[in-house]
Amino acid sequence: MVKRLKRAEGHLRSVVEMIEAGRPCLEIAQQLQAVETDVANAKRTRIHDHLDHCLDHVVGAVPKAKRGPIDEIKAITKYL
Repeated sequence: MVKRLKRAEGHLRSVVEMIEAGRPCLEIAQQLQAVETDVANAKRTRIHDHLDHCLDHVVGAVPKAKRGPIDEIKAITKYL
């Protein structure tokens, strides 16, 4: 997650520099998309990790054969 956020930070710095330099809107939009993607991926990873650890803590380790509902919850979080 830290790696993703540092990448987003680098992209965001690039966006600021591009705006200050008067770069074309298309290039700026592409960099902003990269920032948004990196942050969204970091958020999704954090939520999935939390679900895994929180559920394991509350209900104990769940065998792979019975993880269907947990996997469904993780899958639906992509729509957050």
